[in-house]
Amino acid sequence: MKIGITGGIGSGKSYVCKLLAARGIVVYDCDAAAKRLMHGSETLRSRLTALIGPDTYVDGRLNKAVVTQFLLASERNAKAVDAIVHPAVFRDFEESGLLWMESAIMFESGADRLVDRVVVVTAPEEVRIGRIMQRDGISREKALDWIHKQWSQDEVRRRADYEIVNDGQTPLEPQIEQLIKNLE
Repeated sequence: MKIGITGGIGSGKSYVCKLLAARGIVVYDCDAAAKRLMHGSETLRSRLTALIGPDTYVDGRLNKAVVTQFLLASERNAKAVDAIVHPAVFRDFEESGLLWMESAIMFESGADRLVDRVVVVTAPEEVRIGRIMQRDGISREKALDWIHKQWSQDEVRRRADYEIVNDGQTPLEPQIEQLIKNLE
C-alpha cells in the first residue's frame, strides 16, 4: 500500500516524516525531488529553459530569481512549469520503490492518484503562523499570505483518509502508532 502525507505550510508534515523515519519508514520528499530533478535532469533543464528563457540556468545552476519571477507573473506560467516538473517527480517516485510520499500539494498536483491512502497533518492557524515566522524569519502577514495561497486545511482534511493533529499539545507518537496499525 502506498501512503501520501500532506499538510499546509507550517503544519509540521516534515517533522512527522522525521518521526516516521525514526521508525524505519523512508518517505519520498516531493519538494526535495523536484529541486534535485530541476538541477540534475538534462530533460527538465532543457524544457524549463525553453519555457522560461536562456537565463533559467546560470553557470549550470537554477536561477531561482528568474524562475520565481516567471512563476509569479501568471497562473498560466505556474501551470506550465508544473506540467513539466510534476510528471518528472511522479515518475521518480514510482521508480524509487518507496511506499510513502510527502507532498505539500498532494491533491492540487494530482499526486494523490499515486497513493492508496492520504494522511493530512493539521495544526491550528495560529500555530502554523508562529512556526512559519520562526522558521523563515518572516512577518505575520507574509506567513498568512503563504497559508492562504494553499488549499484550505478543511478542504485537504475532507479529502484525506487520516489526520494527524500536530498542535504542539496532542502527542504525535500515539497518533503515528495508531496510523500504522490502521494501515496494516
